[in-house]
Amino acid sequence: MKMKKSALIGFAVAAALGASVVQAADQYIGLPSYRVGPYAAGGTGIYGGMIDYFQLINERDGGINGVKLTWDECETEYNNARGVECYERQKKNGPTGNTVVHPLSTGITYSLIDKVAVDKIPIISIGYGRTDATDGRYFPYVFPLITNYWSQSTAKIKFIGMKEGGMDKLKGKKIVNIYHDSAYGKETIPVLDAQAKKYGFTVKHIPVAHPGNEQQSQWLQVRQEKPDWVILRGWGVMSAVAIKAAAKVGFPREKMVGVWWSGAEEDTIPAGSAAKGYIAAGFNVAGTNYPVMKDIQKYVYAKGKGNMDDKSRVGSIYHNRGVVHGIITVEAIRKAQEKFGKGKSITGEQMRWGIENLNIDNAMLKKLGAEGFMPELKISCMDHEGSGKVKFQQWDGKQWKVITDWIDADKSIVRPMIEESAAKYGKEKNIAPRDCSKES
Repeated sequence: MKMKKSALIGFAVAAALGASVVQAADQYIGLPSYRVGPYAAGGTGIYGGMIDYFQLINERDGGINGVKLTWDECETEYNNARGVECYERQKKNGPTGNTVVHPLSTGITYSLIDKVAVDKIPIISIGYGRTDATDGRYFPYVFPLITNYWSQSTAKIKFIGMKEGGMDKLKGKKIVNIYHDSAYGKETIPVLDAQAKKYGFTVKHIPVAHPGNEQQSQWLQVRQEKPDWVILRGWGVMSAVAIKAAAKVGFPREKMVGVWWSGAEEDTIPAGSAAKGYIAAGFNVAGTNYPVMKDIQKYVYAKGKGNMDDKSRVGSIYHNRGVVHGIITVEAIRKAQEKFGKGKSITGEQMRWGIENLNIDNAMLKKLGAEGFMPELKISCMDHEGSGKVKFQQWDGKQWKVITDWIDADKSIVRPMIEESAAKYGKEKNIAPRDCSKES
């Protein structure tokens, strides 16, 4: 396990001196991060933003009701086996064990689902992971928060429908889905197929092998298919390569809609002028003109405690997404403390309750300095997503510009699919669904 410079010094010192000096008022969070390899841009940005927010809470507020946050990082290289290894190494750390897991990988999330149910340590998979985990009756320890992949997919089709002049105008249209050939990339195939059937468009799914450096044959297929729209479900280096390949075959980037993992500066800047006009989904915005970001600069970076070596990335899409991860984690801990005791370290099981009872409305977002930074969020036993809202942004050649308000998911499509898939999982695993009427 690799200790990063960003880990709170107090935790390292306490560990060195022995368990007897570890104070109860510490809350440990193990981070199975990735800072090397083809997906390092996402890992460094998001984990960096999350750590910056944890540092802000410690520096500005003295912790959460006096409970200081501690953390360390374990390098996974975005590899499933390494992710499981890191989880096992970190799960018993801290005074109450690991509080919560942020895999930042659909593959690692899938690999940990059975384990966390036994160990009673929740997974937070914001905007990724297993979509049917939205049904908390069968997945009590997994939280695909804010907006899951299927919800995002329906929002993308809504956006395309808006651009075409109405959902009825989708009939007869052709959409190509260029996807990362992994569990993550395949996740939205079922819902896209369901939407195609409902609205009368055709969809062709074209996989791209990891890591996505070579896409010539795929974009030759796009040129042959002559689709009306392309959905890009990329990640890491795949996204910039796809944008440049689209330009090379003459496909207009204004007709290209990316997943939020293909919608960061690290995807567009390397593509150069080819990226202008490209559109992507998002559940957070870029920029530093928010009170929470100004506080991070004041209390963290001004003191030389920032996690981002490249300070120009502070306020980028990935960095701000990490701040969103931090906000949700901290507020779930705070919520759990309300029930289980302020000023005390909570367990993973108590953290699960805190997440499941989280309600971050606009009034709270304003108080947190994050109004407009992310959507409202309300979690329940039945709904481990809590929002389903998506914004769309367009690259103007220099920066992202938000071009829509929040667009709601089509839950008339998504929810029945979630419940069917979750029930099937429950049957396979012999899991009896929880009675959500008894949960509080």
